[in-house]
Amino acid sequence: MTELVRIAPGALTIGRPLPWNVYDADGNVLLRQGYVIQTNSQLEQLFERGRFKPRKIERPQEEVFEDNRERNPFADYPDLLHSLEATLNAITESDPSAQKRLLGLARMIERTCTESPEASLALVHLYSIGPVIHEQILFYAILCQFIGRQFGLEDNRVAVLTAAALTANLALVPIADKLNASNTVLNDEQRGVIRKHPQRSIQALRAAGIDNKLLLTIIAQHHEQADGSGYPKGLSGTEIRPEAEILALAERYVAMITKRAYRQRMNVANARKLIANLADGKFRPAIPKALLQVLGEFPPGILVRLDNNEVGVVTRRPVRARGPFVKAIFGPRGNRYTGTFERDTSQPDFGIQALEEPEIMPSMDFSLVWGFRS
Repeated sequence: MTELVRIAPGALTIGRPLPWNVYDADGNVLLRQGYVIQTNSQLEQLFERGRFKPRKIERPQEEVFEDNRERNPFADYPDLLHSLEATLNAITESDPSAQKRLLGLARMIERTCTESPEASLALVHLYSIGPVIHEQILFYAILCQFIGRQFGLEDNRVAVLTAAALTANLALVPIADKLNASNTVLNDEQRGVIRKHPQRSIQALRAAGIDNKLLLTIIAQHHEQADGSGYPKGLSGTEIRPEAEILALAERYVAMITKRAYRQRMNVANARKLIANLADGKFRPAIPKALLQVLGEFPPGILVRLDNNEVGVVTRRPVRARGPFVKAIFGPRGNRYTGTFERDTSQPDFGIQALEEPEIMPSMDFSLVWGFRS
């Protein structure tokens, strides 16, 4: 059994949902995943009393059985992040287990997205306020799963694309969080590190014995652009693999909806407009179109105000002529509901009136809202 680990300074942020349950010293749950810290005093109390327990994934050497667990992306989130960090460390250290770890993690993400697509997409939006680099990388992989399939890639190509999404920014991991927290202009040295990161990531993968040609090509090309304005080689048009463009678009979308020290996050409506414009020369038109189809007008995990003045979170995209579906959290007068109530927004009383962009996210028990068993 894993011991409780004290929360590190900087691991918790005001206004951002907790990524895991927080426990006291006796192992009792203080706050559940999805709780949002509202004030500095709450933050200080948590640092005094709170500890968290990251769950570790122990994989058998050979998977000889089918994993029939109900796939809950929210419960799996800490495991996915832990597994990603361990995988990238193994690659950096040229550990013999690196390739097996990478393939195992890519399969786990594939199963999660396939079995729980709405909750998987919701993860990206619920945690997009100020994600650390490992969270960003996980979001790239999730989005690549959906865009790749919508674009029509075969399963084996989606699998390689997912592995590329997990490793393309390996060389940026040591500095990314610092850069994201800075509101100063990048210096020449920082720009150089950023421009060289695809090649440095490839070098680390090769040193770890990972040399899949398509994987390395996706990473090498994921900052090229269809109009020839990208780097490092200025490739254009069909010289660029569609998988590389899909990864580039996933990264760009996450950047749009993510809050940084130097800019505010963009709401989904504005991000959708920008994505639509990217079809004009920067990408193959079918790739931005695929992302827009995946997201829908109101993707899971965003907050909306309904015509009856309730506020809720989008939990499911439309199905046939019904939806999107919203779980109402606040009543028309701003009162917090004790439970959640599903609303079909195709019904006249529950149409979506507007996006809600609160300064601080409301607390939610994500597993409960999305209907997963505890």
